[in-house]
Amino acid sequence: MIWTLIPAFNEETALLSLLEKIKQGLEGYEYKIVVVDDGSFDKTPLLLAKAAQKYPLEVITHPINRGLGETERDGFEYIAAHSNHDDIIVRVEGDNTHEPVYIVNLVSRLKEGYDVVNTSRFQPGGGQVGLNFYRSFISRCANYFMQVMFNIKGIRDYSCGFRAYRAKVIQDAVAIFGNNFIQLKGVGFTSTLEILVKLKMLGCTFAEVPFVLRYDQKQGKSKMVGSVTTVGYLLLALFYNWPFGGWKHSYRGLAVLYQEDVQKAAERYGINKSSGRFLTKINS
Repeated sequence: MIWTLIPAFNEETALLSLLEKIKQGLEGYEYKIVVVDDGSFDKTPLLLAKAAQKYPLEVITHPINRGLGETERDGFEYIAAHSNHDDIIVRVEGDNTHEPVYIVNLVSRLKEGYDVVNTSRFQPGGGQVGLNFYRSFISRCANYFMQVMFNIKGIRDYSCGFRAYRAKVIQDAVAIFGNNFIQLKGVGFTSTLEILVKLKMLGCTFAEVPFVLRYDQKQGKSKMVGSVTTVGYLLLALFYNWPFGGWKHSYRGLAVLYQEDVQKAAERYGINKSSGRFLTKINS
């Protein structure tokens, strides 16, 4: 089963086209689409209600806008609770800038044995269309900064959320980190990077496939506030690298223990003990 997770906030101009592209791109696969509607006040809720009659679609609704961090957290927790170990989760933007045609490439690379496969604008054959020079330059600089701060083997594009995950590693991450799977929920798009960092601490393996970001297809206004997200990246680097109790220190030994015994890792490092429903999945 391929679970496609779509965060959505006021995406009335893009959603129907995106859903149809997913349907066409995953023809022959068993799939479900989970949309987390983050307090949309345009026609997004109405379009989703109608789309549920045509597509294998499940909708999680926030009555007010909570931001990408909480939206991603709720979506991943929902899929973790309803998926099987050998399922695949693919996270796609709801604004039509991520072409679903790449999902098959992500899944194929994941089947080579990786835990996470990222799309990358910076791999040969990748790129981006529709971004001006300034935004492209800032994106490059931000990714160089992340590479220095986090150094995740196999990753060059740290800020793109278009990724495929083994459902099992998401289930395990939710069980171990609990509500701290995504801690920086209120600082822009930082959650996209934090998920990578948390999975690195579990010892997950990463790979990338090249893709072209189609920002020229974005019809609505950007939801990203660059200054807030920049602050989030700086905070994340501080939390991870802080020499006195940072994540690298606090979770030291987690990767080794996780690879040996998931249950013990969850018991030793688990913060939110209410994640017991995921421990059931670990044992199954």
